[in-house]
Parts: sequence; C-alpha cells; structure tokens
Amino acid sequence: MATTAFVLALLIGATAGLRAMTAPAAVSWAARLGWLQLGPTGLAFLGYAVTPWILTLLALGELVTDQLPATPSRTVPIQFGTRLLMGALSGGAIGAGVGLMALGLAAGIAGAIIGTLGGRAYRARLAAAFGNDRPAAFIEDAVAIVGAVLVMVALP
Repeated sequence: MATTAFVLALLIGATAGLRAMTAPAAVSWAARLGWLQLGPTGLAFLGYAVTPWILTLLALGELVTDQLPATPSRTVPIQFGTRLLMGALSGGAIGAGVGLMALGLAAGIAGAIIGTLGGRAYRARLAAAFGNDRPAAFIEDAVAIVGAVLVMVALP
C-alpha cells in the first residue's frame, strides 16, 4: 500500500509540474466522488461540493494562460513554487487517503520537481521539432490531463 501511494503521489506531483492546477483539481474530484477518503484529515476541504468546481475553473484558466506569449517560464520562483505547493498538496492528499500524508507530501514535491524540469525540457524539444510551441503545449496539456485521470483511477 505504501509503495502504491508513493508512486501515485509522485505521478500526481509530476502532473503538477506540468500543469499546476490540474493535479489538485483531479485530487479534489477523486475526494468528492469518494475515491479518496480525506474526511478525517485537514485536507477534507478537497472533497467539499464547491472545491472541485473552483479548482477545475483554475485548471482551465491555466490551460488558456499557458498559451499566451507573456506567460512566464515555469521555472521563475512564483511559478516553480506554485508547482511545488500543488504537488505537495496533491501528493499529500493521496498519501493521507491511506494514512501516509508525509510520504505523499514528499513524493508530490519530488514529482513536481521532475515534472517541472522534465516537462520544460521535453516541451522545448517538441517545440523545436514542430517549429512552433503551440502543438507542444497542447501535447503537454493532454499528458497532464490524461496522467491525472489515470492516477485517480488507480487510487487504492
């Protein structure tokens, strides 16, 4: 159980590294749908009726703003910090669902670092191959969304 929670928290953290708000939106929906039990924890708010909707709106907004040329790099301090925070929150929630919040939190942070730096490098290569960043951004969006859904479906 601990290994599964660690791997899933690492993966949702990597999702946060790609798209910061996609990870907590997915975790919030999992909590709301009863796939992730957060009731006795400080993260129970993720399962409240309004939380997944708010986080989904923020995630959709991020998908739009990522396409704008004025959007700063994901490695500037505020962007990088947000990804670490969302990775920690999302990974911690997965860990908390099985009584291992600290493990999930650490794995979420590690995944966010991997997703942020790896996502930037991979997107740059894709953009160079396409000769345009937009297709690379759409592919990254798809990877983040599908990845988040797969992690939620795999919850223990």
